[in-house]
Amino acid sequence: MPQVEIATVPYTVSADYLATVGADFDSEAVDDAVLAELNKLVPLGVVVHRNGKAYADEDVVEIARRIDWSALLTRIDIDQILAEHGR
Repeated sequence: MPQVEIATVPYTVSADYLATVGADFDSEAVDDAVLAELNKLVPLGVVVHRNGKAYADEDVVEIARRIDWSALLTRIDIDQILAEHGR
């Protein structure tokens, strides 16, 4: 099924946040884990790619356009992901 671009989602963990935690992390693995968690939270037919672009199947475009990305991102336990990806 064709997909429609619906948004650009700034899902990556900022360097400033990583600096406040004060440890060494595999930032690419952290971002990949955040992306995986985010994709678990979105409705079926919606996907966020590594470049941050979100796409939706044509039959869920209207639902996808109403997604509150900030709210979804706050549901992800960044500290737990960091704990799993320290160097």
